[in-house]
Amino acid sequence: MAKKKLSPAKRGIKYEKRQATKTRSKHIGGPGKPDLTKGKKKIEVKNWGDPVHSGVIKKAIKNKVKTVIAKSGFTDPAKELAKKKGIKLRKGK
Repeated sequence: MAKKKLSPAKRGIKYEKRQATKTRSKHIGGPGKPDLTKGKKKIEVKNWGDPVHSGVIKKAIKNKVKTVIAKSGFTDPAKELAKKKGIKLRKGK
C-alpha cells in the first residue's frame, strides 16, 4: 500500500509536535498563537524549505516570542535582527 502524502499544513503541525517533544514544551499552535510554550516562554517553529527571513523575526518580536526554531535556517538579516532584539535562533532537524 502506498504511503499517503501529508498536506504542507499537516507536515508543519507534525514538525511542531516533534519539536515540542525535543524541547520538552507544550504544543499550542493555531492562528495568532505561538506554536509552543515552555512555562511562560513562547516558541515559534517554521518548517519551511527556504531560510526564515527578518519579517518572521519582526512578527516574533511583536508577539513576544523568545525562540524561533527553523528547519532550513535563517537569512543573515534575520540573524542580525534576532541578535539585536535578544531572540534565540535554533536550527531544527
